[in-house]
Amino acid sequence: MSPSANPNHRAWWKECSVYQIWPASYKDSNDDGIGDIPGIISQLDYIKNIGVDIVWLCPSYKSPQVDMGYDIADYYSIADEYGTVADVEKLIQGCHQRGMKLLMDLVVNHTSDQHEWFKQSRSSKDNEYRKWYIWKPAKYDEQGNRHPPNNWVSHFQGSAWKYDELTDEYYLHLYATEQPDLNWEHPPVRKAVHDIIRFWLDKGCDGFRMDVINFISKDQGFPDIPVKDPRTPWQWGDRYYANGPRLHEYLQEIGKILKEYDAFSVGEMPFVKDEKEVLRAVQFDRNEINMIFNFEHVDIDHGEFDKFEPGSWKLTDLKDFFQRWQTFILIKNKHFDTKAQQTALQEYRKKSRDNARTPVQWSDAPNGGFTGPNVRPWMSVNDDYVRVNAAAAVKDPNSIYHFWASVLNLRKKHLDLFVYGDWKIVDAPSQEVFAYTRQYEDQKALILCNWTDKNVTWDALSNGICAVKSVLLNNYERSAEASKRFSGGKYALRPYEAFVLLV
Repeated sequence: MSPSANPNHRAWWKECSVYQIWPASYKDSNDDGIGDIPGIISQLDYIKNIGVDIVWLCPSYKSPQVDMGYDIADYYSIADEYGTVADVEKLIQGCHQRGMKLLMDLVVNHTSDQHEWFKQSRSSKDNEYRKWYIWKPAKYDEQGNRHPPNNWVSHFQGSAWKYDELTDEYYLHLYATEQPDLNWEHPPVRKAVHDIIRFWLDKGCDGFRMDVINFISKDQGFPDIPVKDPRTPWQWGDRYYANGPRLHEYLQEIGKILKEYDAFSVGEMPFVKDEKEVLRAVQFDRNEINMIFNFEHVDIDHGEFDKFEPGSWKLTDLKDFFQRWQTFILIKNKHFDTKAQQTALQEYRKKSRDNARTPVQWSDAPNGGFTGPNVRPWMSVNDDYVRVNAAAAVKDPNSIYHFWASVLNLRKKHLDLFVYGDWKIVDAPSQEVFAYTRQYEDQKALILCNWTDKNVTWDALSNGICAVKSVLLNNYERSAEASKRFSGGKYALRPYEAFVLLV
């Protein structure tokens, strides 16, 4: 999401499409079974041909890989399995030569427990790095039993506090026990993060995706959270660490640096449901971050207590989310894409991160061409690689690869309309059709999607659509063929059919 309250606030990053790369799974160049940066470099032409503008490189820093790189042990080094800093410099150069940018991950709410900062911090209460992390004494009940400082739950289950016998205190870890949270209240921590940002920007990096960046400011009272889930003693404490009291101060410090380099930033901000809070983060004249990832629409099927519990939802619920966010801060969508979206991977279990991180299927060669034929990849390649792979998709003009290329090309061709145009929902009560318009001056497009597995007739006239000038895109057939279907005031939509129409 990004603001555009002032249409004159044009920026290069608003007009770009972003392509996410999971380095371990993208392309193995040295047959060790793990993807690497030289492998990514070898596929830059493929990426460019899709229509990508920004390559987003997921965490590739030195790490014990407890959380696949989100546990960073050295922000100035690259994991041996992925390559070297010199390889990243070559990747940046390769992107720039092709007119693309490179976005890197910035994970600074926490580090690895193997980072030298934490090793020093843990060694003694008197160590100069002690205040770099969040340490608290234990609580004791009437029977003298030791308990964590509060009842917050870790995102990886259990208490968010780990007891350390060496200094008889607990440290906070909102994620794995091996991922201690940094103490952003301590000025040297912020200075160290600023230095890291400058280091990579000076290397030519064009910006950062900031991991859980709204967690960096915590309520310093670290209070217990009222019990909502009676099944467990550990409760979600996000009201005390998501969008904390000094968040915007910290973001402005970062934003000042990014502005010097005209760099792009997108912040991952879980738990945010207050549109005003988001506006404070992305408003143009506040110089904090450019965009955020919001998760309300992704979380729509979560159960009452847990994301792995199924929850029911209706199409109108999804519309309500988009309507509220779009109209409140006048946001315009930016496209973020993953490697799986060009090759139609099968059996993708959306409730598991691992199933979205399988190796890219480049060809029908053994291991899908991801690594050598006699190599065991770090994660199994999907068995359907002989049928579903990038090489086959490129050759097939009707493949999802070419459909996505058409979508990105359409966005570039009608930049004002689809990037800076106003957004308005159409036929909000419908549980079958998701329709909205984009309008810029005298240009207007209707996006029409059948959300069901059945044929649906949509009444255009009653929704203010009098005529179709042309079909820009259709996921069933070529636009010229599809254009013959829009005579009269009612449109017949096939199962899961989608149109982009000039009206």
